[in-house]
Amino acid sequence: MSAGSLSHTSAIRVEGNVITPVKEILAAEEPLEIRIIYGEPGERIQKSISVTMRTPGNDDELAAGFLFTEGLISSRQDISEIYHEPGKNSNTINIALRAGLAPDIKKTERNFYTTSSCGVCGKASIEAVRTNCVFKPKADFPKIQPEIIWQLPGKLRGEQSVFDQTGGIHACALFSITGELLLLREDVGRHNALDKLIGASLIHNKLPLDNHILLLSGRASFELIQKAAMAGICFIAAVGAPSSLAVEMAEEWELTLVGFLRGNKFNIYCGSERISL
Repeated sequence: MSAGSLSHTSAIRVEGNVITPVKEILAAEEPLEIRIIYGEPGERIQKSISVTMRTPGNDDELAAGFLFTEGLISSRQDISEIYHEPGKNSNTINIALRAGLAPDIKKTERNFYTTSSCGVCGKASIEAVRTNCVFKPKADFPKIQPEIIWQLPGKLRGEQSVFDQTGGIHACALFSITGELLLLREDVGRHNALDKLIGASLIHNKLPLDNHILLLSGRASFELIQKAAMAGICFIAAVGAPSSLAVEMAEEWELTLVGFLRGNKFNIYCGSERISL
């Protein structure tokens, strides 16, 4: 993470009857406007498609991952250039798409799902993912030993540099099937952290991520399962609980979903065939 991912503030610590002024380090949170530039040469259109609150850093990955998981692009080849607006510490990033690509802007309205309080029908939500997803679950994924799964949170925690300093940030990580940590991203928004991770993989032509384990530092919401499915991930583990729609999505899409991964315990909600029991 960049230096801009951290912020400093003053606070008053109360511990029993002792009151002490302290200096605290916080995870930075700033808005990022994502704009796309598309159309034929000489007739290019620039349009703002999203403003998200994020931790500064890896903005190109966040923007690319957002476009991919929203179904606006399907490969690295759809992107011709990514750049910040001129100016120091710009919070606007532009993604120029290849000439002739005309994305369906309505997809960014998140018609099929917006927040955890959304009342959208689960089946309709899942069908929308089926329509947009370019990858299918891997049928020959090897069985993972429980011992490998148990070790994942500790390996993630050991590399969370911003969390160590702030205690207030989400993370997601990609592991190999043998438990090797391959890629980690942090952000104040859990969805942004996953978009950054998927965006980094997209930019480096690493998709689909069908031979990896995804670990989420918090709960597993429907949006995170949707993004994982879009990237071809079929094995998802979460430190926290899944939502009911997340489980439904994972079942319909034939993914493995593990939750409450703590110590040597975890729950398997679906896809137990990918775990050696």
